[in-house]
Amino acid sequence: MQKGHIGVTTDNIFPVIKKFLYSDHEIFLREIVSNAVDATQKLKTLASKGDFKGELGDLTIHISLGKDTITISDRGIGLTEEEIDKYINQIAFSGANDFLEKYKNDANAIIGHFGLGFYSAFMVSKKVEIITKSYQEGSKAVKWSCDGSPEFTIEDAKKEDRGTDIILYIDDESKEFLEESRVSSLLNKYCKYLPVPISFGKKKEWKDGKQVDTNEDNIINDTTPLWTRKPSDLTDEDYKKFYRELYPMSDEPLFWIHLNVDYPFHLTGILYFPKIKSNIDLSKNKIQLYSNQVYVTDSVEGIVPDFLTLLHGVIDSPDIPLNVSRSYLQSDSNVKKISTHITKKVSDRLQSIFKNDRKQFEEKWNDLKIFINYGMLTQEDFYEKAQKFFLFTDADNKHYTFEEYQTLIKDNQTDKEGNLIYLYTSNKDEQFSYIEAATSKGYNVLLMDGQLDVALVSMLEQKLEKSRFTRVDSDVVDNLIVKEDKKADILAAEKQEALSVTFKSQMPSMDKVEFHVMTQALGESSSPIMITQSEYMRRMKEMANIQAGMSFYGEMPDMYNLVLNSDHKLIKNILSAEEKECSSAIAPIQLEIDETSKRRNNLKDSQKDKKEEEIPTAEKDELNTLDSKLDSLKTQKETVYSDYAKNNKVVRQLIDLALLQNNMLKGEALNNFVKRSIELI
Repeated sequence: MQKGHIGVTTDNIFPVIKKFLYSDHEIFLREIVSNAVDATQKLKTLASKGDFKGELGDLTIHISLGKDTITISDRGIGLTEEEIDKYINQIAFSGANDFLEKYKNDANAIIGHFGLGFYSAFMVSKKVEIITKSYQEGSKAVKWSCDGSPEFTIEDAKKEDRGTDIILYIDDESKEFLEESRVSSLLNKYCKYLPVPISFGKKKEWKDGKQVDTNEDNIINDTTPLWTRKPSDLTDEDYKKFYRELYPMSDEPLFWIHLNVDYPFHLTGILYFPKIKSNIDLSKNKIQLYSNQVYVTDSVEGIVPDFLTLLHGVIDSPDIPLNVSRSYLQSDSNVKKISTHITKKVSDRLQSIFKNDRKQFEEKWNDLKIFINYGMLTQEDFYEKAQKFFLFTDADNKHYTFEEYQTLIKDNQTDKEGNLIYLYTSNKDEQFSYIEAATSKGYNVLLMDGQLDVALVSMLEQKLEKSRFTRVDSDVVDNLIVKEDKKADILAAEKQEALSVTFKSQMPSMDKVEFHVMTQALGESSSPIMITQSEYMRRMKEMANIQAGMSFYGEMPDMYNLVLNSDHKLIKNILSAEEKECSSAIAPIQLEIDETSKRRNNLKDSQKDKKEEEIPTAEKDELNTLDSKLDSLKTQKETVYSDYAKNNKVVRQLIDLALLQNNMLKGEALNNFVKRSIELI
């Protein structure tokens, strides 16, 4: 029997393994089973080259539970005593303290960086035994044993067959790994698609009302998963069935892409486009990453471009190490090539579907557009490719490419500056009357109601030459696309003021909402009153909801214009009744305002070339008095108009109609509107 010390430069590696790898201790099973698979695959390779002439026989790897042990057995190449010494005892360790500091939070990095796959067994074991016999002729069986200190023993053992048994004596803190259900779930997570059959216990059957073991091995894995097979051998149903296996509760996928790359790296996989309703983040981390059919992670940022993390499916690449760390992914050039290639494959597939079956592509557009929008916003090279298959959808649910849409609207939707105006709605029901007004002028209105459309609109304005996007409710229809200089508003300033104050006085008070009342001559057939919202301010507020650093806009009130149509009969009637009722009270106030303003202006003129210290105190006092008097007179004037407005039910009715049209009339105000409507009828 040989005794010895494991070659490490730290006094004791095992506390390190237990302490620093503890958070990830479940990966021990993946590591040990992966080693068994490697040993089996190596034997198959030797046999195929003629270097092993014996019978391969059954190559199933067996995992079994004892009272306090887990045993992993394979019939692979096995190890000689020399190989145990080389691969198990001599761990190349250096700079122990730097290593601990650098990797203490990243178990995967420690194991991957230092080739410690086998030693992960000590995260859960108080003792580990290896009983092994090499495939080489004349080899003898040996047993290696270590109790979690640097001492080990090697002695002769009895083992008839080639291969390796690894016996883990599970420690008291890790008894969970002796539960059948826990081991079963780990095998399902990490080993479900390994290329060598893995057996865990026996298949069960119901007998006399309870489950009992049969004699048949319980194989837990599929050794030839779908992504390892040729696409030409597979049917649509095969792909759908595999998707259901990966995501049992999901809707059927829209379509899929089968990846198969040999150069400049190896990559296979199947990516599915799932049906996504809205919330982006909920759907991330659904792509599973494998390395030679061994599960690595479902956190694939860095390997897959960010927008494609919305996809579901499997990627398998031996060029990505099994124990992958985030820092590795960010710096490795192979990974960057893989990311670029996946982007290209996805855009090529979308382009191909669009080209060959546009009808199907349009039917699925609503589900697809979140991927495509996200990709265009975050990935410049994807934007370039997506221009060919991106679709605008209009309010009538017709679809257009960039080019088709520009051709459709250029004659009627170009403004006097030569800008192409893209009109859009974010809610067909709420903005119905605005859409109707726009379409009655022959305009086309796009439907942009997706959660990324606000950001997309801003990006497209930068990308598309001389183009502007305007929501249909951002202005009255005549101002949405200004094709010629407008004639000045013909309503006199004092009449505009009278109308403005009258309506402003009756506007309800709303939290974080401000109204600016204005009059415009919009023609007798246009609405008497409407509410619009500035495109710029509204868009800034919407962007603030999705973009960090714009919270300033998010805190600002919503600003609306209440536009009064001075050509409409109802507005003319209100103005006419107002003149009759208020003129006698307004005339003397206005006369006093005019006289006070004249005196104030004369005083200001006389002071304009003087320095502050040259102006007499009496004049300064008089100016302050005149300012106060003007404020008081304006308040008196506004009170006359608001008293008139209070008793004019039509003013309040028109305001409420405009609010109702914009879904802004609620609660008591809505109830009052209904009562008033009945009275007026």
